[in-house]
Amino acid sequence: MRLRTITLASGALLTATLLLAGCAQNDTGGGMPGMDHGTTPMTTPSASIGDFNSADEMFVTGMIPHHEQAIQMADLLLGKDGVDPRVVDLAEQIKDAQGPEIETMTSWLAEWGIPYDDSMSEGMGGMDHGDGMMSEADMTALESATGADATRLFLEGMIGHHQGAVQMAQSVIDNGQNPAVADLAQTIIDGQTAEIATMQDILGTL
Repeated sequence: MRLRTITLASGALLTATLLLAGCAQNDTGGGMPGMDHGTTPMTTPSASIGDFNSADEMFVTGMIPHHEQAIQMADLLLGKDGVDPRVVDLAEQIKDAQGPEIETMTSWLAEWGIPYDDSMSEGMGGMDHGDGMMSEADMTALESATGADATRLFLEGMIGHHQGAVQMAQSVIDNGQNPAVADLAQTIIDGQTAEIATMQDILGTL
């Protein structure tokens, strides 16, 4: 009789233990049974170059041909003889700065899924957007000029060109959304404002 009592007690204890273990397993992960709430952490989307608005798009699609024309102007000048050495150095500086910026902006358009080709660049030429772009007549005059005349035309044209770029850059800083675009715009403002001052100083000595 004593042995039967011990056996029954042991069985009851084992059953209770198994029941508690089952409850503990059901509680793992918390919440409702059958719902896995603890295996996938929540993430917060972070800003990337993919986050942009119409001001960012307008700036990038406008600044690429703007930079391309500046490089064309520099190439025209660098192919001439008798140009002030200070202006030769400046033209090379402009190419070195704006070439990589074109590559950066082109990569942004690709990531945004915005098509861009040379026809868009050609369409900017000669249009009065208040952005300092040289007209076809201006570019022809620069191409034909030599020596001191070429130096003067380049400086006068590039000062207006840079002033337009600074205005475009300030507009996207004020109205854009993407931080990387704003950073590039500020770089353009800082660099080209300094170059404007340099060109004005050189022009005053010719």
